[in-house]
Amino acid sequence: MSITPNIIISLRKILLPLFIILLVTQGIAQSTGYADLEKMPVDLETDYALSALPPHLRNDATVYLLDPKKGYYIGRQGSNGFICFVSRTEWEWEEFRNDLAPAISYDAEGARSIFPIYQDVAAMRASGKYNPAQIKDSIKNRILTGVYKAPARSGISYMLSPLMRVYPGMPDDKTIVTVSAPHYMFYAPYVADGDLGFKPGISGPVLNSPGQLVFGEHGAPYGYIIVLASEKEAAVIARDGQDLMKRLFAYKPWFAVQPNTKHHGSAD
Repeated sequence: MSITPNIIISLRKILLPLFIILLVTQGIAQSTGYADLEKMPVDLETDYALSALPPHLRNDATVYLLDPKKGYYIGRQGSNGFICFVSRTEWEWEEFRNDLAPAISYDAEGARSIFPIYQDVAAMRASGKYNPAQIKDSIKNRILTGVYKAPARSGISYMLSPLMRVYPGMPDDKTIVTVSAPHYMFYAPYVADGDLGFKPGISGPVLNSPGQLVFGEHGAPYGYIIVLASEKEAAVIARDGQDLMKRLFAYKPWFAVQPNTKHHGSAD
């Protein structure tokens, strides 16, 4: 069969749209950074997530694990109302990284009011349909329209892991570090430093409210008052977590604790 000009034109009409779709799909995948986020080994992710909790709460806590292709799923169902997971994306910072990994836990109120944001962010990133700016705008709009609500009561998020791979400051700083800074976080919606008398350089609790850069000084519904574990408690956590820290470092070298680094006013 000879290839006529009409056949060539017809092929162009068919193939050109397919080629454009392919380019757009590849562009979305590249812009999301999805390929850079890999699944952690289940046993390691489970143990790391549970390390956020004090030991007496771990056996009966619910563990959420991350499937980078889908989002969070229940790896182990618990019964005490506490949940734990490893965060891989923080929407306020408006970027996708493959080396962010703090272990976080919430009580029943945090699981109800705060964790759904982590679930939705993970699902949006996994879909490959959103870039970081689009996710940030989506979460911001859902907060403003009441889809997500601030905690209805006081409560606690434990972050007692022997190490954490985190943003040490506010979203205008993209720095990321690995630190040993076990601490307790108490919900403080719509609170600013001035309300609590907190000032830079003053020892004691600190306020962590990255949403203030998005919603303004008193507009952030997910702020926390952070209290560091005592030196004695931190030493016990570090001692008991030696094996976990070695396993994390063997998995990814960026899990090595960096000396003389700070996280929310703490120093290693």
